[in-house]
Amino acid sequence: MKKLNSCIYISGLLVLLTTGIACNNNLDEITYSEVKEDAYKYTDPYKAMGIVYANMRGLFGHTTYSIAQEASTDELVMPANASGWDDGGIYKRMHLHTWNSENPQMANMWNSMYVGVSNANRVIEQLDTGKIQMPAGLDKKNFVAEMRVARAFFYWLLLDNFGDVPLVTTPLHGLASQESYPGKTPRKEVYQFVVNEILAAMPDLSEDIDPQTYGRFNKWAAKALIANIYLNAEVYTGTPQWEACLAQCNDITGKYSLEPVYRDIFKTNNDHSPEIIFAIPFDENVAGGFYYEMFSWHGAFKARSNMQATPWGSGSAMAISQFIDTYDPSDQRLPDTWLMGPQRGMDGQPLLGSYDKAGKQLVLTKDLPDGLYTGESEGYRMNKFEVKVGAKPDLSNDFPFFRYAQVLMMKAECLLRTGHPDDAALLVTQVRNRNFKTDPAKATVTGADLQKNTVYHYGYVQNYKITDTGDAAPVQYGRFLDELGWEFVWESYRRRDMIRFGTYTKKSWLSHKPNGDERRIFPIPQEAINANPKLK
Repeated sequence: MKKLNSCIYISGLLVLLTTGIACNNNLDEITYSEVKEDAYKYTDPYKAMGIVYANMRGLFGHTTYSIAQEASTDELVMPANASGWDDGGIYKRMHLHTWNSENPQMANMWNSMYVGVSNANRVIEQLDTGKIQMPAGLDKKNFVAEMRVARAFFYWLLLDNFGDVPLVTTPLHGLASQESYPGKTPRKEVYQFVVNEILAAMPDLSEDIDPQTYGRFNKWAAKALIANIYLNAEVYTGTPQWEACLAQCNDITGKYSLEPVYRDIFKTNNDHSPEIIFAIPFDENVAGGFYYEMFSWHGAFKARSNMQATPWGSGSAMAISQFIDTYDPSDQRLPDTWLMGPQRGMDGQPLLGSYDKAGKQLVLTKDLPDGLYTGESEGYRMNKFEVKVGAKPDLSNDFPFFRYAQVLMMKAECLLRTGHPDDAALLVTQVRNRNFKTDPAKATVTGADLQKNTVYHYGYVQNYKITDTGDAAPVQYGRFLDELGWEFVWESYRRRDMIRFGTYTKKSWLSHKPNGDERRIFPIPQEAINANPKLK
């Protein structure tokens, strides 16, 4: 233990890069244990690494990373209603692209990501210095490699969401002056660091696919990670990397398989899915943080699954009607992803409204008047992740951050963009096949189909109708962008996909109009800038 000349924090990195950490200005040393950190020996490297993975659960919620990737796009919106959901405008600003550095989503994303970096830096140092002891038969280099990839994962999210960010690769101990605070590193350099780290670590990663590697970065999860980074390389650096992305996808091909039934990917206790490459595990009792139903479902929907918890108010997160209009009615992903129409409890009784539909059966309708305020039964709600009978607020569904369908779709996109549309269509058809059982012919798409414009009817909506179409320019490979939406909505891909296809800051949808290309990245949270002026 030692005295610090300022506040006592978890680590130097957190002092300088994260926000909202409590400060105690009493400089007297308080001893909580007779065992000093520098003398403590960790005897289980798996447990020592656990904090790095556990921190990934902080990426999910109604005011953090996962919903920011969806509610700022043309798929989802979180409007206010009679039960609330305005909260000072923090949700509608995401839809309108008028967020600022004080939106809580920014601080929550930033903090989760940099706490992940900080924990990874600490574990890597402890492995290197021998503080984490290796039991017989285990090799330190394998664990260091895994933690380097986990750190690269967090830095990828940081460069993707914030652009230029501080690049710190060792624990920062006792930085005392602003001159020694880390400044921002250009996005392109952070990208290159992340790519180099993953490639360097790859030979020492496990190739096993089993319960021991589930929820961890084995070689195939690392390849899925770097494939995603290469997929968006042109956005990050100005130079596309389609061939590099394709090579990583080819390495994964055949190691996993598609679930025969789409909904099984997202069910409770989905940890045995052959499709999931990298999951973030959740458990209702010991690993909480996944609660999409709580901010999408109406409180009355508690009776749909005899939940132990009551969803908040009349819910908010819902489908944008223009997105729903893009689905083929025969596509099983439509009902598998969205709650629609009349709602009943497990006993078959109609579920009733409490606000503008008080005493009347709740019938979820597709069309929205705008993206700012809706009735309590307007908008289709989340049905993608199973809410089991007797569910608590936190669900036990693991989140499939990378899955095999996405690898096939990345591969298809690379083929499409490098002049092989028919080969791309075969892969897209493979992904679609499980979702058109009633009309199998509709599962087949052609290379010509994927090169068509999007079927999304973009435009600004007032009183349920498009009143201003805005930018009507065709979207190159827009039909492929549609495919990504139908397959991956609610999975935190859409913002990145829209940026890559050029629609995120150009098109209008619901109450959103374009608000400048600078909106392709989020601002560094103001509290972090206040703590470290080099982040301006």
